[in-house]
Amino acid sequence: MSPRAAFWTRIGTRFLPFADAATAELPLGRLLRLSLFQVSVGMAMVLLTGTLNRVMIVELGMSASVVAAMVALPILFAPLRALIGHKSDQHRSVLGWKRVPYIWFGTLLQFGGLAILPFGILVMTGDGAAPAWIGQTGAAIGFLLVGAGMHMTQTAGLALATDLAPEASRPRVVALLYVALLAGMLLSALLIGRLLADFSPTRLVQVVQGAAVVTMVLNITALWKQEARNRTATAADRPRPDFASLWAVYVANPRTLRLLTVVGLGAAAFSMQDVLLEPYGGAILGLSVAATTSLTALWATGMIVGFALAARGLAAGADPLRLAGYGAVAGIAAFLAVLFAAPLEQVVLLAVGATFIGLGAGLFSVGTMVEAMGLARDGQSGLALGAWGAVQATCAGLAIALGALMRDLVSTVAVARDFGTTLAAPATGYGFVYCVEIILLLGTLVALGPLVNGRDGTPRPAPGRFGLGQFPI
Repeated sequence: MSPRAAFWTRIGTRFLPFADAATAELPLGRLLRLSLFQVSVGMAMVLLTGTLNRVMIVELGMSASVVAAMVALPILFAPLRALIGHKSDQHRSVLGWKRVPYIWFGTLLQFGGLAILPFGILVMTGDGAAPAWIGQTGAAIGFLLVGAGMHMTQTAGLALATDLAPEASRPRVVALLYVALLAGMLLSALLIGRLLADFSPTRLVQVVQGAAVVTMVLNITALWKQEARNRTATAADRPRPDFASLWAVYVANPRTLRLLTVVGLGAAAFSMQDVLLEPYGGAILGLSVAATTSLTALWATGMIVGFALAARGLAAGADPLRLAGYGAVAGIAAFLAVLFAAPLEQVVLLAVGATFIGLGAGLFSVGTMVEAMGLARDGQSGLALGAWGAVQATCAGLAIALGALMRDLVSTVAVARDFGTTLAAPATGYGFVYCVEIILLLGTLVALGPLVNGRDGTPRPAPGRFGLGQFPI
């Protein structure tokens, strides 16, 4: 190899985003095609927690608590992620596929949910010919279908990626798929915001149902000829370990329980404002639909930067739990910026806060995920990541619903001047939620301390190398 070729090879391996994830068994083109299912999941997340909740609260005048309850419905399926992964591991099929059935039916659920959602939302306002309760039922079913499809597709898709990739490259492949999720959120937020710049009910139906069609196309493209048929692996008489026994062994470690507690507190803290950030910008600071949707894009950008900083730190041997702690501290600063954006009437401060919420969440997510992988033993990495994802998504969903309920209650009391004339404004409810999130992040740091300092009575696992080669940002 010539010196010039060797130079560019070293540059590519070190800096290009996906160079180290591709292998002879899973070439880059096939890997990028597989990652499209994450793009569809990211698009659905933007619609549910970003665009639709803003439209329902601001443009359609719905109660934030009702909207949050709707948006939180998909989280009902989050605790099942570990079980879904286990079932796809042990799936019985005469066709010889383990992951394909779960990804396919998850895609159908996503498509169906997005297809009926806009109609349910519009009837839900009470302006249509049908009673409002029919719209509420339809919207609830739509949110449930999308949530079930997202969790099923994502869990089985990540498992398929680990099946296809050689063992040495699996962490890099999973990381690439996570980046694809964020890229999907970022691009979807920008595109949907532009499409809804001139909002109308008809345009809302077109955008959401268009997203349903795009979801089907992306997931079929991602799935096509990826999993080889293996009737031996899916035979009915093949021994299959019991999920309950594997789970009992995993949670028997006290360090595992404390780590999951940290994950739950941090996820709740970073997610409580998910359905409030865009309405906050629209109702309090007077931003347009396109402008508030761009807040989600800033959040996704901050998340990617957080991943990059975490990758650099871990490559230098940093403690993943300390990185998670830095993420919590960044989150506290971010929520303070968002909190003061209203009284100071500074849209820039809100944008900075949204960006640093993503950055802090990125550091926190990578740190706790790497620690969870380090605790996995005897081939239980899938179970460990499933438990991490289940706790994170469940606590995030509960926090979303609770945050909107608190916003409604506090704003109602504040506007009634029960807190005095100084706080008699709708912004008081939003500010209360941001203060609660700051308190939760402080609690996260308190729970994290014994793990970082080794005072919980259990030995620290070696974190291992996890740099740019392992996390391709």
